[in-house]
Amino acid sequence: MEKTAMIGFGCAGYHALRTMRQQGYQGEIHVYANVSHPPANPMLTTYYVAGRIPYEGMFPFGSLQELASEYQAVLHMDTNVLRVDTASRQVILSDQTAEAYDQILIATGARAVSPALGGGSQNRRFLMRTAQDALQLKKLLDEGNVSSAVVVGASMVGIKVVELLHDRGISVVLTDLAPRMFPLACMEETAQEIRKDLERRGIVTMLGSGVDRTETYEQGIFTYLSDGRVLESDILVLCMGTRANVELVANTQVIDSEPVKVNRGIVVDRRMQTTVPGIYAAGDCCEGLNIQTGETALIGLWANAAEQGRCAGVNMAGGDVLYGGSLPSNITHYFDVDFVGVGDPNIPGHRHIFRRGKETYALTEQDGRISCVNILGNYRNSGMIHQALTKIIAGEDPEFGPDRWGLLEAGGVPEEFLTFMGGLL
Repeated sequence: MEKTAMIGFGCAGYHALRTMRQQGYQGEIHVYANVSHPPANPMLTTYYVAGRIPYEGMFPFGSLQELASEYQAVLHMDTNVLRVDTASRQVILSDQTAEAYDQILIATGARAVSPALGGGSQNRRFLMRTAQDALQLKKLLDEGNVSSAVVVGASMVGIKVVELLHDRGISVVLTDLAPRMFPLACMEETAQEIRKDLERRGIVTMLGSGVDRTETYEQGIFTYLSDGRVLESDILVLCMGTRANVELVANTQVIDSEPVKVNRGIVVDRRMQTTVPGIYAAGDCCEGLNIQTGETALIGLWANAAEQGRCAGVNMAGGDVLYGGSLPSNITHYFDVDFVGVGDPNIPGHRHIFRRGKETYALTEQDGRISCVNILGNYRNSGMIHQALTKIIAGEDPEFGPDRWGLLEAGGVPEEFLTFMGGLL
């Protein structure tokens, strides 16, 4: 009987497993993961720390028992994979046990960036990526001994951490080396509005200055910024982005000295296969097609990981489907504000900004083509707007018929913005 190995059990791994069984795959599927819990959604960790969802809410696909039963998978949890031997088609575990496979999916995801910032106790520095990170931070906050915090990272995760700390009455300073909020998703004009809104809420922002080092002591932590300022707080939370987990394939034993190609992430073709036959990759550990640039890139989005996992699952089950690609796109809610960003804000072009009350609609246009759209403040139709704008920037038909235009206008989208968009379609 054919045997498939999957290394990593996050969003991409789950969707690959589910899709293979839906496609009728009858072989064995062995999943190896270095954690003890089911696939978790990293963005839900902040909701757990904020007390908005229970611990189980971070695991949207169900328990390990449910997944193993429903998809007939052999789960090897709390198991570290040392390397993959492609010559003998074996997975080598950290205890040197060798497990044979016929094909393999690498879905090891990404980890939070955690730079070396100096010595001292680690109980004052926190990351926010995994379920374990969330448990550790929530435990400390629930003890009620935190009155001040520094959050490093003007990111989607960073602003959610700022929100949950602020809601607990904790004084917060937000800092980042980047000069503006959400630098990978936000135009300058939108970023300025977000920053002003945070400062109106009493949150101090110090952007354009990185962290040189930290120094912990029994009651707190000093954070030394690159511009010479020193911040003192009870805790420091690092939300500085992620790094693809590619070390496994970097240590791969290969046939005829042909390694798995790795750039910033594992390189795959549109069938999600790596440069070594029989080895697939999906999710945050690999690069996929950016349909806006036509090049491969890391696109660390939950929906993108799901789509890549499904694509890999079809092909590993014997089907033939191509990954359609993705592009930078974000939708997030913080405090009482919704932000929608689609496309690359750093592509040059003419900026067009429309405002309606506290809502902002901004887009970048060049030669009749839209490269980026930011919407700030409209919570009523953010999902529909996000979906339609993704299609527009991808060069697809947004299916903006009269009914949809009417719904958007009724939902508060300015007529001037809709008219301008319509003229570009």
